[in-house]
Amino acid sequence: MTRRWLITGCSTGLGRALAEAVAASGQQVLATARRPETLEDLRDAYPKALATCALDVRDRDDCHNAVHAAIARFGGVDVLVNNAGYGHFGAVEEVTDAELEAQFATNLFAPWRLTRMVLPHMRAQGHGDVIMVSSTAGRLAYPGLGAYTAAKYALEGMVDALSLELIGTGVHVVAVEPGFFATEWGTTLTESSHLDTYRDVTAPMLAGSRAMKQLPIANPPSLFASEVLRLIASDERPTRLPIGADAWQALLDAAQREHTALLNARPVAVS
Repeated sequence: MTRRWLITGCSTGLGRALAEAVAASGQQVLATARRPETLEDLRDAYPKALATCALDVRDRDDCHNAVHAAIARFGGVDVLVNNAGYGHFGAVEEVTDAELEAQFATNLFAPWRLTRMVLPHMRAQGHGDVIMVSSTAGRLAYPGLGAYTAAKYALEGMVDALSLELIGTGVHVVAVEPGFFATEWGTTLTESSHLDTYRDVTAPMLAGSRAMKQLPIANPPSLFASEVLRLIASDERPTRLPIGADAWQALLDAAQREHTALLNARPVAVS
């Protein structure tokens, strides 16, 4: 089935891999990026299937224009993929108000805004999928990534609420949770000013994040693309979908730890 996609954050990494895979499959996609010139090669390779548009997801007018560009070019949007985002590194005490606001503006407020803009069109056509690109950090905490983790936790809370609100509309929302992928995410981390107090705890995490693209366990972006395509082609719509064997294992282990901790915290009834 041919679907019409709108994908954010397509200049590199997971978004680019997905946009190319969608176009290669014969479906239609509006691939967006702050600098659309980075997508010219994809547009030239798939001139009938792939269009491009400038989109800074923090800009309300850009978001409005991108949604309407997709509708004007393809007649509607069947799949919105909120992929654009970045990581900020700093211990909780180190992160400033401005750094925290910027992290939430991109990783939470922007997907919320785009989703709000697309939903009326999806409800009117009676079907649609909203894919929120979360992370294992949407359910696991990592030292030094408190701002990023908080934004992803909040994004998954939005997904939980929205999934209940969309019952009976034909529209579905799924949080996909990638593990370690060979992308530029780690090299583009922004950083707070560091305090010596936390250096021993956060430095290993920062070094690992910076080197993530070269880690032997890092998954190829093509795996992410194939898993999202498989999800949309199937009849299943889980609220959450880990992607990558490492993500599955980390989240299964975390769920077991949380289950045990919850049982241990339960008050003992006194007879």
